[in-house]
Amino acid sequence: MVRLVMILLGVDYLRTRWRSLQLIGWASVLLGLVVFGDALDGALYFPITPFAILLLLEGLATLAVAWTGMGGQRTLRYAKGLAFSVSAALILVGHSHGNFILSMIFGTLFFADGLLQIVSARVVRYRTWRLATVGGAVEIALAVFFYQPYPTHYVGTVPYCLGLGLIFGGWNLILLSTRVKRLASNPGMSSDHEAATAGAAASATGNATGNAAASAAASTARGRLQPVEWDGPPAADEAALTVHVWTPVGSAKGEARRQLIVDRYIAAVDRNGVISTGHAALESPEGIYISLYPGVEIDRSPDDFTRLLRATRENDVPGVFQPDYQTESKAWCPSTVQVRIRNYDPARLQRFWETYRQNTTYNLTHRNCSSTVSRALEAAIEGASARVWGNLGGWRPFLRVISTPELWVAAQLRKRAATMAWTPGLTLDYARALSMLADPRPSGWVKMARLAWRRMARSRQQWREEARTAPAAPQAARDAAGSPLHE
Repeated sequence: MVRLVMILLGVDYLRTRWRSLQLIGWASVLLGLVVFGDALDGALYFPITPFAILLLLEGLATLAVAWTGMGGQRTLRYAKGLAFSVSAALILVGHSHGNFILSMIFGTLFFADGLLQIVSARVVRYRTWRLATVGGAVEIALAVFFYQPYPTHYVGTVPYCLGLGLIFGGWNLILLSTRVKRLASNPGMSSDHEAATAGAAASATGNATGNAAASAAASTARGRLQPVEWDGPPAADEAALTVHVWTPVGSAKGEARRQLIVDRYIAAVDRNGVISTGHAALESPEGIYISLYPGVEIDRSPDDFTRLLRATRENDVPGVFQPDYQTESKAWCPSTVQVRIRNYDPARLQRFWETYRQNTTYNLTHRNCSSTVSRALEAAIEGASARVWGNLGGWRPFLRVISTPELWVAAQLRKRAATMAWTPGLTLDYARALSMLADPRPSGWVKMARLAWRRMARSRQQWREEARTAPAAPQAARDAAGSPLHE
């Protein structure tokens, strides 16, 4: 999450606030330790019932406005509202049953995530796989802590989770403040932020298609940026960055044998036993097309597939970048899904592409098509939230970013990809989450208020038209109706 916040807000914005971020981080860590320690003796001072009521209200409010979301945003709101409501109900039920169920749920989540992290790290063997293994072991230890009843017989489950959340959240803020204090720009990207902004502005001036993100960057340079929200994805004729994804099932040569989750995020196997991992590419209106493919087709038979998962140098092969989408789709097939983003920086994307394409090495898990697209996407949207909310001032842009649910989703997807490998399925979900952050949508309450106002306005207009077109009653009838002496 630290990396994503740095990308979305930009180092310049965060560097001026690094002291406050660090102070908030340490305060969060200390508060988390107090809450966690308070729950260890079984005598809770934490206001559990008011907390549960607030959690329930938040969950119900989220469910009430979830229908206003678009696509994945709607699904995420329903999931969040349902999770908050169920958790709050279990807390309010109290006694041993609700606390026990919550403990089992949290323990299972920690155990599954830790085990998956350890297994994937040992299989893929990327550069920091030993550190990831230690992190997975810590998660399993936390799962055991939730499973066993000592020392409070599950009474302290909620304070434990809240305390851990405050501790880890505070630690992330401390890491964020430490990094932005030292950095001149985001790691792996351009070191000249001002030149990037000027380049984006120049690109916007010369781009006949009127790219929205570059225009936002130009407005930032002139100091006249206004907060922007888009109610939905870009229109078909609107200039936007496009992430193309060929899903494993959609790109399989034969009829795929459906396997839940596996064929969505890893690979699909057709009835002939041929494995399809899918593909991902990125296309910009300025003519940049990023699609890395192995120069020689890799044998993906089941016998060799496990060996090829190792992110080691012996699995490096020469790669080739495809020239454009039309050529690639004609030689293979059209992409299965597209994710389009308005708010991006073409100058940063161009700089990334000029550097990245110098190395054509391909590795199935370490440097593949999906990891290439994900890195290019991060470079393109750097500073996107600062461009959109730049003139809100103070901490409001920061609060808007960290309060957006898609940030947590994107962070979890990025973590999973870093500990396993980037796949087309993960890249697709990651691009969708980042599109909600780069092109922010109105909040559910704002959208619902707008819909209500429009409905009221249409109703009033309809009433006026009905009153204007209604036939005039005869004068005699009007006189009779209005005269009290008429019999």
